[in-house]
Amino acid sequence: MTSLALILRSPPRDRGRKAVKVVPYPGKGRQGRILLPQGAIHCALGRSGIGIPKSEGDGRTPRARMLLLGGFCRAGRWPLAWRPPWLAPLGDAALARLGWCDAATHPAYNRPVVLPFAASHERLMRDDSLYDCVLVLDWNVRPRARNRGSAIFLHLARTGFQPTEGCIAVAPRDMARLLWRIRPGAIIDTVR
Repeated sequence: MTSLALILRSPPRDRGRKAVKVVPYPGKGRQGRILLPQGAIHCALGRSGIGIPKSEGDGRTPRARMLLLGGFCRAGRWPLAWRPPWLAPLGDAALARLGWCDAATHPAYNRPVVLPFAASHERLMRDDSLYDCVLVLDWNVRPRARNRGSAIFLHLARTGFQPTEGCIAVAPRDMARLLWRIRPGAIIDTVR
């Protein structure tokens, strides 16, 4: 089984590229754009927009410069041609055993966990397609602070770009474009 613990190692900062900026649309704080040299990508943001402070369950996308740690895709649902070599393909059997702890007082808070898991957690294998491709950002990873927010990902968007719980979300084709333009160590910048 491919372990998500590999995602939590600190990759070197991608010094060869500028930070990828994420900016909200004026007057629409729950949607925005990811700015790339090749153009902008429409995205959904947290239901409370971008801001600080960030706390568990507040629905806010953190205002920060976050490192892209790595990512995974659901092997049976994410096309091979859209998968760069650094993206870990996880089969349904492996993915069904993985979760992400969101219990702020638990020692595994904001870490991948093996299911079943007694404390509060999010399942990484979802019935919808939101986690068919996930990029893990280093928000509250090192150091971790209780209740500062967990599972801040760049993942796939709901229909109509409905707001997230604090993540950044894009359409599948835009995720495919993005995957070949960034890599672990890239900086995702939500600071204006």
